[in-house]
Amino acid sequence: MNRLLVFLNPGADKMGAGYHIWQSQLAIGSGGLTGQGIFGGVLNQYDYLPVSQSDFIFAVVGEGLGFVGGSLLILLETALILRIFTLMGQATDRLGMILAGGVGVMILFQVLVNIGMTLGIMPVTGIPLPFISYGGSAMLVNSMALGLVLSVRFHRDESMFVAEQSP
Repeated sequence: MNRLLVFLNPGADKMGAGYHIWQSQLAIGSGGLTGQGIFGGVLNQYDYLPVSQSDFIFAVVGEGLGFVGGSLLILLETALILRIFTLMGQATDRLGMILAGGVGVMILFQVLVNIGMTLGIMPVTGIPLPFISYGGSAMLVNSMALGLVLSVRFHRDESMFVAEQSP
């Protein structure tokens, strides 16, 4: 309940339930245009930013690499998602389309929620940033999902579910 109330007004409890959001916004803001260097962020270096290796990794990128690095990270994640949706459109069977579309939506949702909670425009939930955040299970699931999308790409010329037609 406190997380939702703090989401509406993060400045109300800066040292309690709003600490995560407050420190995240400070880290991103202190990065400026080009950042403080990849390991030069003071908030991250002295552990003012909680859960920086997983949930708030975008704040670490924003502090270390600034607006330019944060924008580049968003651009890379967007390119990955667009490529997945392109492969979805190239699938020859319905299963492949649904599979690729589901993976694309899953990664899009994770990116939007993680960056949104880091910026303070969404409640803090604990969803990792795909392929950036530390965490074995999230990396494993996202890698397996991309493997399925690549399988759809590999098998787009042949469909398991379409009967072969004789000439």
